[in-house]
Order: sequence, then structure tokens, then C-alpha cells
Amino acid sequence: MVTIISGTNRPSSNTLKVAKYYQKILKLKGLETHLFNLEDLPPTLISSDLYGKRSPEFEAIQEMIAQTTKFLFIIPEYNGSFPGVLKTFIDACNFPDSFYDKKAALVGVSSGKYGNIRGIDHFGGVCSYLHLNVLPLRLHIAAIRMELDEQGNFFKEDTLKFTDQQMDKFIAF
Repeated sequence: MVTIISGTNRPSSNTLKVAKYYQKILKLKGLETHLFNLEDLPPTLISSDLYGKRSPEFEAIQEMIAQTTKFLFIIPEYNGSFPGVLKTFIDACNFPDSFYDKKAALVGVSSGKYGNIRGIDHFGGVCSYLHLNVLPLRLHIAAIRMELDEQGNFFKEDTLKFTDQQMDKFIAF
């Protein structure tokens, strides 16, 4: 199973729009995916699912993560890094079996001009610790508000070129 993670719990985020775009194009390329939006995390995640506890709400999420063999993380920039809710989600998942020796691709998005370069680097360190093998082609999509049209599609030639290339490499990975 392939799971796309929309790496924020911010409602109606551009991150979710990018995740849906990737899901749509990957489907056109013949790859079925599951989209997990961090907005769907249980509101009691911190009190109910860390440090050996497990809520019934998170159990289904944990099962999905356990069945996933490839992840595609769409990660927005939060204060020069990645969202704390993404790290909390990772921490709530069973270790090491949730991510160990599985594969991932990383896409950074930001409203600024660097496309979450530092956040993707920081998250890469977390992936290394988890033994999560990361596709070398990491994308950094800056000025995200100017990259998506009204339907949530990329339209700029260079962005289309690099996202398409990353998706092809992800499928073959």
C-alpha cells in the first residue's frame, strides 16, 4: 500500500491541495494511493496515543501505517522546519515496525521562497533514525499560493516537470 501524508492539521491547507494533486496524478500513472490528512488525527492524540497507550481511534491509523510500504510526505514549512503535529504523529506510531526499511518521498511546500528546504532536511534526519529509505529527489515548492490554480493543479512548466519526474521515480522506487 502507498500512503500520501498531508503533513499538517491546518484546515483547508495548501499542503492538502498538493497531496490531492499528487494522488490524482499518481492514479493517472497507474498507482493507487491512500491519502491520510493529519486533520483526521484523534483530538486526544497527545494524551491517548503516546508512550505505550493506544486509543481505538488511532488503532485504525496505526493499522494503515503498518500496511503501508511506501510513503509520500507533503510537508509545509512551520517556523523554519516541519510541523510539530507531524513529529507527534510519527512518535505515536509503533516503533520500529511502522517505518523501518520502508520507502518514502519528500515534498516541501512554503509560502516563502525556499520551499521548506530546512524542514525537509530536518525531516530527513528523522527518516534516517527510523530507517525509512528516502528517494533522493526531494522537491521544494516555494510560493505555493502562486503555484496552484483554482482547481488545485500545478500549472507552471518547471513545477509540472519536476513533480512528474519525482512521481515517476517514486513509482519505480
